[in-house]
Amino acid sequence: MDYFKNISYMISHIFLMLFFYLFTVHRFSKRKTIGICFGVFLILNLSDCLKLNLYYDSYLCDLLVTVFQILMVQLTNLFISKTRDSRVLFIGLSASNYVIAGSIVATVLYILTNHAGLAFIGSILVHVLILMFLYKKINSVWLKCFEKENIKNWWELCLIPVFFYCGFFCLAFFPYRLDDNPGNIPGVLIFIITMFVSYVVVLRYVESESERNDIYWRSVLSECYIKDLENQYHSVEQFEQNLKILRHDIRHYSGMMEHLLDQKEYGEVRNIIKHINHAVDENQIIKYCNNLVMNTIISNMMDKACSLGIRVNLDAVIAKNIPVNDYEFAAVLANLFENALMCVQDLKEEKKYVDVKIQCTEDSLLIDVKNECEKEIVMDSFTGLPKSKKGKNHGFGMQSISAFAEKTGGNIGCYCEDGIFQIILFAKF
Repeated sequence: MDYFKNISYMISHIFLMLFFYLFTVHRFSKRKTIGICFGVFLILNLSDCLKLNLYYDSYLCDLLVTVFQILMVQLTNLFISKTRDSRVLFIGLSASNYVIAGSIVATVLYILTNHAGLAFIGSILVHVLILMFLYKKINSVWLKCFEKENIKNWWELCLIPVFFYCGFFCLAFFPYRLDDNPGNIPGVLIFIITMFVSYVVVLRYVESESERNDIYWRSVLSECYIKDLENQYHSVEQFEQNLKILRHDIRHYSGMMEHLLDQKEYGEVRNIIKHINHAVDENQIIKYCNNLVMNTIISNMMDKACSLGIRVNLDAVIAKNIPVNDYEFAAVLANLFENALMCVQDLKEEKKYVDVKIQCTEDSLLIDVKNECEKEIVMDSFTGLPKSKKGKNHGFGMQSISAFAEKTGGNIGCYCEDGIFQIILFAKF
């Protein structure tokens, strides 16, 4: 029995499961996640016994067990993760590379010292140092990317750990193992260093791109917000001017009403009163909610709907201070509102309407948008959200909404029945 390889693989499996636990956003409780990882750890060790002890001279057994272990490891990471997408696959493939690096170091130490105890101690120390280094340098970056990045952007990045894995395999195991060809040791060590540097650089780049994208969209929203405030300011100025004129003319209306009352022309008096009330109503500033940012965005959308001849049935209850980022919430609402307006703008007059219900308090958030829809809606089989037909560089609005829902722990439901499209976003804080 090859005790050295058995123990070396066992150490690697321990740190692999530990890596999954630390770098994955869990969908289960801590106790259940630990239990799943421990169960997989036992399965991996039992399968090692097949290829290292029972059928150690069978290349077919070695191949089948290795493929089984790779599938088991990656599926476990996807299973315990809060989301199941390419980002999780990327971190799972990367974890396999990290533990291989630790195992190779153990083999190198054993070749150089011919002492199993020193090799195991060195291997554990290297595994710990790798884990600490990655946790310190990459974990915060990774969590930010996990929260913000688009899912589709990570499929290509998954090729990085795949090719590193293939490189390790060719240098350390195929066609000759390090035991048989110690001359590969310097190349393997340089390859390990290259891998760590590459991961840090790549994730830092992804983080910078994410921040740049955030800054861009914040500037777009800020510009929109400032323009809307300017429009409201000019509207207030115009309303004040109109009210000054009305206040100036009110004495004339008063004299007319007094003269008409003397002549008992009560109908004409009522008409003058109606005219005054209508003038006052026209110069009122509409306040849709108590939150300034959201009120500005809603005002902008309502003006756009009015210009397109679309009726909007709005029910908005938004607190002055809300537990989510104002600009992110504004972007989500603007995207949903604009999508609904675009959907009905070319319909017949009786179908040009949008029902919008918004409730945002300290405890929960609800956005419910409903509109007529005559076009075919194509749903993304992965996200369950509408998919843009305009091409690759479109559909970012729905991706932004999905990211916001995920960040707030909310759920999105899309329905299209009997020509009515409805999208609901709900989050409980």
